[in-house]
Amino acid sequence: MPRLPVALAAALTVALGLAVRVAFDGPFAKYAGDALYTVLIYALILLARPATRPWVTALAATALSWAIEFAQLGDIPAVLRPVLGSTFNPPDLFWYAAGAAAAAAVHALARPRRLTPARSG
Repeated sequence: MPRLPVALAAALTVALGLAVRVAFDGPFAKYAGDALYTVLIYALILLARPATRPWVTALAATALSWAIEFAQLGDIPAVLRPVLGSTFNPPDLFWYAAGAAAAAAVHALARPRRLTPARSG
């Protein structure tokens, strides 16, 4: 996967996350933000490892998002709370996985297809 489209997708994800927070409030904004947070992590993983398969990237992005969420059960330093959060919320786990699944679906559709040789009879 070329890095430029992935970098643009990461920037678009950040813009969407900010727009959702400005335009909406309440549960929709919160959970859309959770999903987009994982989409951003997904894109950052792809920037670092462009050849990663969609399902592997989705699992890694979900695992990292979940690890950050579970870390909130402990004490997150105040300086990191705006990025990592501060309160564990179990429904967030679902929305992280939903964001990763959506990113993987887009990634799978955008990947160049390998041509397989036709079988001769």
